[in-house]
Amino acid sequence: MKKNKRKRKWPLWLGGIILAILLIVGGAIIYVWNQIDNTIETMHTPLSRDNDPERQKELEAIFKDTKAVNLLLLGVDERSGDKGRSDTMIVLSLNPKTDAMKMVSIPRDTYVNIPGKGQDKINHAYAFGDVELSLQTVEENFHIPIHYYASVNMEGFKQGIDALGGVTVSNDRAFSQGGSEFPQGEVQLNGEQALDYIRMRKNDPRGDLGRNERQREVIMAAINKGASFSSITKFGNILSILGDNVKTNLDMDDMQTLFSNYRNTRNNISNVEINGNGQKIGGIWYYVLPDSEFSRVQSEIETHMNAK
Repeated sequence: MKKNKRKRKWPLWLGGIILAILLIVGGAIIYVWNQIDNTIETMHTPLSRDNDPERQKELEAIFKDTKAVNLLLLGVDERSGDKGRSDTMIVLSLNPKTDAMKMVSIPRDTYVNIPGKGQDKINHAYAFGDVELSLQTVEENFHIPIHYYASVNMEGFKQGIDALGGVTVSNDRAFSQGGSEFPQGEVQLNGEQALDYIRMRKNDPRGDLGRNERQREVIMAAINKGASFSSITKFGNILSILGDNVKTNLDMDDMQTLFSNYRNTRNNISNVEINGNGQKIGGIWYYVLPDSEFSRVQSEIETHMNAK
């Protein structure tokens, strides 16, 4: 493995959080409960708009009536002295009425209007204005509401996969990346291998779309692996990793509600693929979407959210 190279970062915290919630609801011992509470308190990082009383009422009503909820997952490429960019942006839309989930991977080079900054790559929104501007950019370009977010850095990804004991994926094409070899077929990945697996795009005929598909595959593998965990020792390791590497505006009550009323959505997942074209504008490469594609994604999410 090449251990000194810069690695991409993205949100594989979800499997660990689902594990934490499973243990809460399943009646884990007091020690575990206290560990969960302390970890979630460490991770809890509300946005400025979360302080709006009207927004709080809106979110409370959504959970009370078990309406669809949308989460933005951010994998942040942080560097020393640099806030970095959101290298991965995934919208999860959970509808408990139909027990279904939509997963939308937004290519990082998507050409959008960043509020107050103008046209640019969508992953630059994080560098300009952190999570708040990233969330606003997604909402205003795709015209869909984002209720909650979670962001994670690379160490959270790598350590999380290792703490889970690795994940298994089904690879549809053999390739090598970053010193790792990935044969076609079923592949077992540790944390460092998983980083290489989801980074490859230049040798993929589908480019970023192929990369996004591998990201979604590893996310789901981590969720399913985390949900089946029973080892308190490993669970404690995952909580430590989450606390050190994850930020979210979900609090303990929110997570318990998600588990109680939304957990079955993970059993019926469909992907919304964003289709555009690579273009150079001013000498810079962007992934450009026609207006009809923004509208299509909006329509798919709205239809999913309103289904009963």
